[in-house]
Amino acid sequence: MQIAIIGTGYVGLVTGTCFAETGNKVICIDIDEKKINRLKEGVSPIYEPGLDVLLERNIKEKRISFTTSLSDGIKDARVIFLALPTPPGKDGSADLQFVLDVAESLSKIITRYTVIVNKSTVPVGTAEKVHNVLAQRLNKDLFDVVSNPEFLREGVAVDDFLKPDRVVIGTSSEKAKKVMDELYQPYVRQGNPIHFMDERSSEMTKYAANSYLAMRISFMNEMANLCEKTGANVDWVRIGIGGDSRIGKRFLFPGIGYGGSCFPKDVKALAYTALEMDYDFQLVNTVMQVNERQKRVLGQKVKNYFGSDLSGYTFAIWGLAFKPETDDIRDAPALELINELTEAGAKLRVFDPEAMNNVRQIIGDKIHYADDQYDTLTGASALIVVTEWSEFRNPDFERIYTILKHPAIFDGRNVYSLEKMQEHSFYYESIGRKVIHAHVHDTLPAPHNTIVRERTTRD
Repeated sequence: MQIAIIGTGYVGLVTGTCFAETGNKVICIDIDEKKINRLKEGVSPIYEPGLDVLLERNIKEKRISFTTSLSDGIKDARVIFLALPTPPGKDGSADLQFVLDVAESLSKIITRYTVIVNKSTVPVGTAEKVHNVLAQRLNKDLFDVVSNPEFLREGVAVDDFLKPDRVVIGTSSEKAKKVMDELYQPYVRQGNPIHFMDERSSEMTKYAANSYLAMRISFMNEMANLCEKTGANVDWVRIGIGGDSRIGKRFLFPGIGYGGSCFPKDVKALAYTALEMDYDFQLVNTVMQVNERQKRVLGQKVKNYFGSDLSGYTFAIWGLAFKPETDDIRDAPALELINELTEAGAKLRVFDPEAMNNVRQIIGDKIHYADDQYDTLTGASALIVVTEWSEFRNPDFERIYTILKHPAIFDGRNVYSLEKMQEHSFYYESIGRKVIHAHVHDTLPAPHNTIVRERTTRD
């Protein structure tokens, strides 16, 4: 099938490449000439495991190509996907300018029946708005507008697309339904469903899914905070409730808040939709409040230990991306932590396998970008773990202990076991679990009623 993808961001590039992988002829369109030229050379603008291999293969087989020309890109397309930015405003509303502007441009150049698919995450009613823009110039027999939300998890997006647990398609047109069913059949051969529904329900499904998952994360973060006060261990609580088939095991890991391109934006957008409908969606509003508070939990733990004035201290930070296996730092908790610690006077040495360039573009050189995870430890008073990359899970603890000025680790993702930290004599604070105290002598003054332990000799 001939497919055009308008927008080569995260969603557009993954969608286009994966459609090409099953034999479709795909043209990806973007106004960014520099990005398009690099894509023609097989250089992906994003880090996503497995995407570069598929991209290279499909360029070689001439199943995917790239252009900056909208008219050239869509002239043979049977289906056009809109994978465009919908940035949130301060009030949480999604900006549909890019989507509607492209719809207007398409209305001037479409000459035969085409299915226009909203792949971007958009508010309820957007399909109707796109339809109305197109209908100003096009006969209604020349197009249908479909809602087809994406459910891609960064880090495993290729697998999610090629082996979806479900496909959601919103359309009231039987003609468009047949086209979309034909397009997605290769991805659901093992029996996973294609759910056809009306456009508004499809649009709402995307917001509902992400907001529900965000709610689970915020609930477990609240439980973790309560566990710390009661002496319970959130790890056991998580396992205990996750074994209930009504609840399940996923999205129950506590930490320092959710981030990324989807959860923060979609939760805000759902809250805004409720506000527009004069509905007080209290639960969603609370989820956002909990998440913002949780992003400050780890920084507060550091201050409780070293004091509110961190001048003269250097800290090592492992992980900057909002989650492992991505370079995405949008709404990443690490950014909140960096601001909090530097404002308190601290110097920071950071490392992330993929996200450091993105962080540098935002905050510049006010922090030190290390060559590797152990380089961050040089001169550092403590280690702070923010993103649970695999390479951080089983480090050389003897080496860490030797390099750090204070044998202290603050773990925002509960990467390490309490037993391991006890064994290696670290002072260790995590989320929702008891504090492990280092077996060392107290040799430094205790500012603001905190205890700062400097290593002397190993017990």
